[in-house]
Amino acid sequence: MPDSPLPLRGLHHVALITADYPRARDFYHRILGLPIISESWRAERQSWKLNLQLPDGSQLELFSFPAAPPRLSRPEACGLRHLALSTDDVEGVRALLLRQQVACEEIRLDELTGQRFFFCQDPDQLPIEFYEIASG
Repeated sequence: MPDSPLPLRGLHHVALITADYPRARDFYHRILGLPIISESWRAERQSWKLNLQLPDGSQLELFSFPAAPPRLSRPEACGLRHLALSTDDVEGVRALLLRQQVACEEIRLDELTGQRFFFCQDPDQLPIEFYEIASG
């Protein structure tokens, strides 16, 4: 532990690798509505890199790599467990996703916080949680 707190300001970005770049790009940009900051083809890596803006100012980086191995297991594998996005309208978000043919779990209640949430999966089966934060 450092003698004084590190001067951190928050989360800058989360990076994801996809097996199907066009499908994942569509999911995060069109279905979730995340604005594109930049998109680059990196010829030396045969890889796309897409930067998407999250509402709090942080970013989501989406990469494609040839022959990327699949996610080993879920949800209890070591590493990133899931991506959690906050909302003040969990029912509305779930309804919009269902209209876009995205399979969603039922809304649950977090017994520790009393907040409502649900999960869906991105095109690479990464669990995405939508967690309701009471506005006010």
